[in-house]
Amino acid sequence: MAQLLITGGAGFIGSHTCFSLLEAGHNLVVLDNYSNSSSVVLRRVAELVGLKDCKRLKVLQGDIRSKEDLDKAFSAGEEPVTAVVHLAGLKAVGESFNRPLDYWDVNVTGSHSLLRSMQRHGCRTIVFSSTATLYGLPKEVPIPETFAVQPINPYGHTKAAVEQLLGNLVNSEPGWRIACLRYFNPVGAHPSGRIGEDPSGVPNNLFPFVSQVAVGRRQELQVFGADWPTPDGSAVRDYIHVLDLAEGHSAALEFLQREKPQLLILNLGSGRGYSVFEVVRAFEQATGREVPYRIANRRVGDVACSIADPRVAQELLGWQTKRTLEEMCQDSWSWQQANPLGYGCAE
Repeated sequence: MAQLLITGGAGFIGSHTCFSLLEAGHNLVVLDNYSNSSSVVLRRVAELVGLKDCKRLKVLQGDIRSKEDLDKAFSAGEEPVTAVVHLAGLKAVGESFNRPLDYWDVNVTGSHSLLRSMQRHGCRTIVFSSTATLYGLPKEVPIPETFAVQPINPYGHTKAAVEQLLGNLVNSEPGWRIACLRYFNPVGAHPSGRIGEDPSGVPNNLFPFVSQVAVGRRQELQVFGADWPTPDGSAVRDYIHVLDLAEGHSAALEFLQREKPQLLILNLGSGRGYSVFEVVRAFEQATGREVPYRIANRRVGDVACSIADPRVAQELLGWQTKRTLEEMCQDSWSWQQANPLGYGCAE
């Protein structure tokens, strides 16, 4: 098994990815600055895996923009790092309009700094956390990887810039194995309720907002637009259980290590879309809790419908989503019930 570096490994996607990679037998070094995460989460990941050997999971607090922090991370494991899973970054579409300099600094400058460190340490394999936001306003759905990259918000522009940088790197320097995974909408939690999504402040994403309303942390859900050109007027998204997504990272790493050097661009989604109102009904049915809501104005940068065409990932990686919308709702609720204040009420 490999020695891996996981940037942003204490975040929502990162913690579940760490769980999946440890379960697969890999050894991990995690680098996270905890700007939107908690140090508690990785202790819980270790508990879930039944990890007794601390050598298999090394955790460092640091910033991907820091050469010193990255050098420490590349040297922290028992063996040299052979691959990186790059999850660190800022990710809220709405916030990116108000903080574009921060988004370009963390997402682009941080990625550049990481790639420089990979060069210094002789590591040429990376799985990059990209996004379906790159597709902007798609002309139709489902969306294949061949659709134009045309982001309509600063967050998407930063991810597109990193993908461009990775493409330039593959073309200029032999030996790189790179996978850009374009996520659709990761949701859910580990079914134990021990790890889940704990955003700082008001949630930007639907599932944690719905969960916080159901648990009584917030009064009502805001539905951003009920006049979209969709069957019920609310926006439609392709939701993917975070554990399915985590398993996609494992599958991508296995592919990169098995095949010749290349740049791989893949959608990770289910190929099925659900509207906001459908999610609300499914959550109410799965939990027995009412989710009151009110209609608010559309958010800048949102689109009516975003659904993946996931066939390339299925064909190349042998990967596909397995968990249902009901499981996404049940697991989100298990997490929220056990952690009504997120990791803020952790022991």
